[in-house]
Amino acid sequence: MPSILSLIISKVRSFFGIFPVKRILLWAIGLILGFVLIIALVDRGIAYYVKDEVYTDIEKIPYRPYGLILGTAKYVSRGVPNQFYEQRMNAAKSLFSQNKLDYLLLSGDNRTLQYNEPRTMTRDLRRMGISEQFLFPDYAGFRTLDSIIRAKEVFHAEPMTIVTQRFHCERALFIAKYYNINAICFAADIPYVFSMTRVRETLARMLMLWELLIEKQPHFLGNPEPLPPPIDRTKNMDSSALSL
Repeated sequence: MPSILSLIISKVRSFFGIFPVKRILLWAIGLILGFVLIIALVDRGIAYYVKDEVYTDIEKIPYRPYGLILGTAKYVSRGVPNQFYEQRMNAAKSLFSQNKLDYLLLSGDNRTLQYNEPRTMTRDLRRMGISEQFLFPDYAGFRTLDSIIRAKEVFHAEPMTIVTQRFHCERALFIAKYYNINAICFAADIPYVFSMTRVRETLARMLMLWELLIEKQPHFLGNPEPLPPPIDRTKNMDSSALSL
């Protein structure tokens, strides 16, 4: 045994003699820094590419007949309300109330009977005063890519306004642009603390690029289910004028 151990030690020493430890460390640090730089460039590049399609002022965002509300969990750990969810619902309600949208496509995960994002959004928006006739759940919006592609291919929801937080807007719009989908995004307010969410978003953008590169498709498409045509508001205006 001692002879075998000595042989292993001598081999290790000879290896590091050929490849000095300092040089290996420098190479490792260089690779890590290079990887971080690439991630940062991709992250900022995506944000810059779609910046003109992101709106934060509800007065300035143009009218679009369809709103795509991207789902998230209503609660975080231990039943604490998810502020990202609450702000998305508030933004959707405000856009609808100010006639910036005609119909809301509620796209989210539906993995179990207990966890159903579209059903939860539908229930809460109805409680906020929006009639169910304007709410359309998409139960197969398992990921952002699924939600964006299905909005066009299944629901024919163009032109659309995506509703989510700004960092998520940027990734969603990049996917939409890649697939030539007519979309803009309204950025809902961001909760004060979201550092870990932002880190996950940065990594999600790298995964998104890979999925676009390999042309990954939604888990499920199914048959077309077109949303109703845009509401003709000129008729409402004409009838109002006649009543006067």
